[in-house]
Amino acid sequence: MKIAVVGTGYVGLVTGTCFAETGNNVTCVDIDAGKVSKLQRGEITIYEPGLEKLFLRNLKEERLEFTTDLAEGIKDAAIIFLALPTPPGENGSADLKYVLGVAADLGRIMTDYKVIVDKSTVPVGTADKVQAAIAQNYHGEFDVVSNPEFLREGVAVDDFMKPDRVVIGTGAERARKIMGDLYAPFVRQGNPVIYMDQRSAELTKYAANSFLATKISFMNEIARLCEKMGADVDMVRRGLGSDDRIGKRFLFPGIGYGGSCFPKDVQALVQSSADVNYNFEILNAVMKVNEDQKLHLIPGIKKYFNNNLRGKRFALWGLAFKPNTDDIREAPALYMIDELVAAGATVCAFDPEAMGNVKNLVGNKIEYAESRYAALNNADALIIATEWNEFRTPDFSKIAASLKNKAIFDGRNLFDLNTIRELGFHYESVGREIIN
Repeated sequence: MKIAVVGTGYVGLVTGTCFAETGNNVTCVDIDAGKVSKLQRGEITIYEPGLEKLFLRNLKEERLEFTTDLAEGIKDAAIIFLALPTPPGENGSADLKYVLGVAADLGRIMTDYKVIVDKSTVPVGTADKVQAAIAQNYHGEFDVVSNPEFLREGVAVDDFMKPDRVVIGTGAERARKIMGDLYAPFVRQGNPVIYMDQRSAELTKYAANSFLATKISFMNEIARLCEKMGADVDMVRRGLGSDDRIGKRFLFPGIGYGGSCFPKDVQALVQSSADVNYNFEILNAVMKVNEDQKLHLIPGIKKYFNNNLRGKRFALWGLAFKPNTDDIREAPALYMIDELVAAGATVCAFDPEAMGNVKNLVGNKIEYAESRYAALNNADALIIATEWNEFRTPDFSKIAASLKNKAIFDGRNLFDLNTIRELGFHYESVGREIIN
């Protein structure tokens, strides 16, 4: 099948590459000429485990192509995926200017039937708007489908190739068959393809991400309660997660969620609710809890240093919002950096993948280390903001020898309390006992 994917960001590149991997001919379109040139040369533009191998293989086999020319990209394509940014506007609602702009362009250049697929996360009613934008200039047959993505950064290739479910929003039988044929290779083990109307499909994506964000914020509230009551959030989490009505996932406390999806999608659903005069009280609380949680470690750090951080130096392990990605959007580390620097401290950070993105964002506001241990040199304490696997079993003797104070502030609960106690560190984590 011939497929076009408009947008080569995170979702677009994963989508295009994975469809090519199952034998489709895919052309990805982007207005960024520099990015397209890199991709044409075989230089992948995002970090996602397992993606580069598939990308290079399909580029070599000429099943995956890149262009800046929309007309060229959609020529002979049966399906056109819109994988475009939907950034939050001033009021938090999703900005559809890129999606609707491309839809209008498609209406001017389409010459035959095509299925137009909203892959971007978009508010309820967007499919109708895309339909109208195309129909202004194209009067032939076409169908607009909502097909939300459920990709987790760090495991996106596995999520795409072996989806838990595929949601397809359409009332058109012709589009339903085409989409069913496209996804058939991905659901051979029997995972469901769920067909529904477009509006329900659009809301499903927002509902899923908002529910997961709610679980995270709920556990962070439980963690705060544990700290006040002398309970251990790890024990509570195990007891809670063993209930199969609740499940084990998304129950780990920490310093808040970030990334491109949860913050934006929760905010957008709150605004969409307000647009129809509904006050989504739970999600307003979720956003408030998450904002507070990003700085949860700061009061403890200040207390340890007698409320004076001026001249203090901190090693920071982790900049990405989660491990196995270079994505720093809404990363808690960035909020802590701002707070520490504002208090007169300096920060030396290390992250396996995200340092380049942080440099582009904040420049020389902080220092960057070549390794996790190099970041410790002359530091007064270590702060952990991302749970990269390589941070889980460090050489504690190196940490102790490098730090001016044997103090660790762990926003991801990486270390066993008994081990830390025996090693003589001051250790503060989330929802657990403070070790002195």
